[in-house]
Amino acid sequence: MSQLKAVRAEPPADEPAEPSSTTAFYRPETYRAEESIGWMMRRIMTAVSQAVEVQMHQPHSPTYPQWMPLHKLSLGLGATVAELARECELDTGAMTRLLDRLEAKGLCRRVRSVADRRVVNIELTDEGRAAGQEVPRVLCQVQNDHLAGFSEDEWQQLKSYLRRILDNAQALSARREKDDSTSS
Repeated sequence: MSQLKAVRAEPPADEPAEPSSTTAFYRPETYRAEESIGWMMRRIMTAVSQAVEVQMHQPHSPTYPQWMPLHKLSLGLGATVAELARECELDTGAMTRLLDRLEAKGLCRRVRSVADRRVVNIELTDEGRAAGQEVPRVLCQVQNDHLAGFSEDEWQQLKSYLRRILDNAQALSARREKDDSTSS
């Protein structure tokens, strides 16, 4: 199978290209963490999350991690803990803890399903719906502030680069999962 990969010039259209192993952008002897794309992306995410927190400065308002499930619920995506966890790319334990906090703030409630008593649905309260509708406005403002000085073309190019990195990350993850499943 590895011989086939070496011979194939281009992947099928539905399969992301394999990352090139010929270009080594980072080398151990010159590596500086602050020049790492991972470090920079992490710093950007920290800055964005802190800016969102500042925008939502009220004492009982949701925190940055709590915004995602609120927003997903306000869009009607995910009615149970498991569905919402999948939508937010979190494990169910972390989602349960987030929902506990949102429920304590009066932004959502858990309601047992009438059709299946084993299922617990999550519903937004009126305050939760209002907070969920604020998410796009706050995130747009914060992200636009962080993109100050970028032209439309630069913004599109940046998104293209980030999508390419994400595609590479997903392809690497899929290959690792495939390798793990064939080696066990």
